Amino acid sequence: MNADRELFDRSLLRRRRARFAGEMGEHEALLSHVAAEIADRIGAILRDFPLALDLGAYHGVLGRAVAALPSVGEIIYAESVPALAARCPRPSVVCDEELLPFKDESLALVLSGLALHRVNDLPGALIQIRRALRPDGLFLGAALGSSSLKELRHALIEAEAELHGGASPRIAPFADVRQYGALLQRAGFALPVTDAELLMVTYPTPRDLMREIRALGGGNVMAARRKEPLPRGTLERAEEIYRSRYGTPEGKIAASFEIVYLSGWAPHASQQKPLAPGSARQRLADALGTTDHSAGDKAGFPAGAKRESK
Repeated sequence: MNADRELFDRSLLRRRRARFAGEMGEHEALLSHVAAEIADRIGAILRDFPLALDLGAYHGVLGRAVAALPSVGEIIYAESVPALAARCPRPSVVCDEELLPFKDESLALVLSGLALHRVNDLPGALIQIRRALRPDGLFLGAALGSSSLKELRHALIEAEAELHGGASPRIAPFADVRQYGALLQRAGFALPVTDAELLMVTYPTPRDLMREIRALGGGNVMAARRKEPLPRGTLERAEEIYRSRYGTPEGKIAASFEIVYLSGWAPHASQQKPLAPGSARQRLADALGTTDHSAGDKAGFPAGAKRESK
């Protein structure tokens, strides 16, 4: 995710996503799930968002779900692939998620559904999002987490190691919840929050899973990838391993998708601030009706409890 050392071949990513633009409607189950979750979260916020941006919009599933909310006004759809931007409602903009063409403090809300985990400079992208937000504007997004596609990763690595004596990167590494939270703080967001859910999705075959991954922009577009395609025999062996390890009783295969939700606010003077250390007016022990003990006083621990240092 460092711009000085690119993880993804972004031009290849755009070409591959364009190839699947016409069949995105057949691969939108994950996008629809994320769209419904984000729309629910925005609907629970008691404020209006007159101008919003759907960043990395695919064909507009997230933006359409949020546009139905009475609290949300106009939505701009931003997509790096022209063929996908053409399938979004208007107004739509063709732009890279890493280079936003929006004025500072021009947007009340920025959304992103399953797009930001494939940028090279995620810290820089988040900083640009924060700058584009008005003071007290909201960013709410979803990205793939570190547990995503672990079954496919294991099957491909094991098959390559078995047949070729080594493995090349096939599945991109994804950040975990804590890393995403740290990046929100680094980008200057106020009140940053991250949480995650793990979805288990079944597919008829591993190849059906891989085709959906490619449609969503998750194919092997890493800069360090081997340029030659995966040999047929290796792919078949990976499918055998996948079925034996992660097959279902119905003859299908299961795949993990960890969805990490990120939210943060552009700083504003009206927002709550944490208290300075030592500024509390009442002791916690008084509020709980207990007795204070120093860190070295064993009386502060119940009988049988173990003390750990971290």
